[in-house]
Amino acid sequence: MCMADLDSAHMQRALELAKCAWGQTHPNPMVGALIVEAGAVVAEGWHTAAGEAHAEIEAFRALGRKPLEGAILYVTLEPCSTSGRTGACTDAILASGVRKVVVGAVDPNPNHAGKGLEILRAAGIEVVEGVCAEACRDLNLIFNHWIVKNRPLLAMKIALTLDGKFAAGSGHSRWVTGESARSDVMRWRRYFPAIAVGADTALADDPQLTSRINDNEWCPQRFVLDRQLRTAGADLRLFTDTYADLTTVVCGESADVELEATLNEKGVSVWRISEQKEHLDWTEFSMRLADESVYGLYIEAGPRLSSALVESELADYAFVYRAPKFMSDSAAVGMGSQRETHSMEQAFELKAVVHAHFGADSLTRGWL
Repeated sequence: MCMADLDSAHMQRALELAKCAWGQTHPNPMVGALIVEAGAVVAEGWHTAAGEAHAEIEAFRALGRKPLEGAILYVTLEPCSTSGRTGACTDAILASGVRKVVVGAVDPNPNHAGKGLEILRAAGIEVVEGVCAEACRDLNLIFNHWIVKNRPLLAMKIALTLDGKFAAGSGHSRWVTGESARSDVMRWRRYFPAIAVGADTALADDPQLTSRINDNEWCPQRFVLDRQLRTAGADLRLFTDTYADLTTVVCGESADVELEATLNEKGVSVWRISEQKEHLDWTEFSMRLADESVYGLYIEAGPRLSSALVESELADYAFVYRAPKFMSDSAAVGMGSQRETHSMEQAFELKAVVHAHFGADSLTRGWL
């Protein structure tokens, strides 16, 4: 096997290590690292949570001694060159005696990008960068967006038939996609620190919005986007289950105060957000999320909400699951409002697209 293939294989393992902390490191990135001596992996590590040791440090700790001459450090993200709650990883690498470092993605922070690599190279360390770079960048969608834009990542998830329908004409929607695709949704629910649905979806589907993987249930912060508090009187699981204290209803300033009191009596929080015409002010909502240290929001959107998110350019990222089915029913609801288009140039296009298959279903995801 050539060196490039070896580097790729070891970086794939480093990616697997990083994913051991899937969804647990916000606002920090997930990072994996390993040390190779004479072609064999001798130590591994990953960043487990914000404030804890970085992946490189964990790998050095796992080794428990100085790396042998010729040892190579593999890490999915450029080693940090500044000291925060933990010391700079570049200092630890220099002290370790490692003379070669293989890096996946460069730090997306424009204030730091490439500086760690420069420090290592200036010390005479061989640095190979860009190994499995796309996969390493894709690992940290929330971190990359937050560190560059300084606002939460707003991601939209929808499930459609091939002819773009969310449900049957009657409104029945269980299930558009199969079990394998729905399991992938559970995985992404675990990735994001918060999940949201619109009032229509909350009332129609009575969702739990928890992540259930291998009999393990985890609940993120849950938001119901309900400008007029239409859900206040409903006996929803979001308001009554054991995680009710993690549910927040987001309403407009004009919403009825008595309906807000009804939710408060159930132990449900309410955020009042400014309104723009007949919509919530999403800029203010995003700022409130940031103030509450919510760095990413996974929005499971129905027809109206998804149309508003795309057409008003509010969503940053989209997850689109498709099932190989046709409803062929004009009464079945699809995406889109009264927007008129005259050219394909008016289409909203995804960038940095990733495709995946789950049984017969498919996922297309990318930046809006």
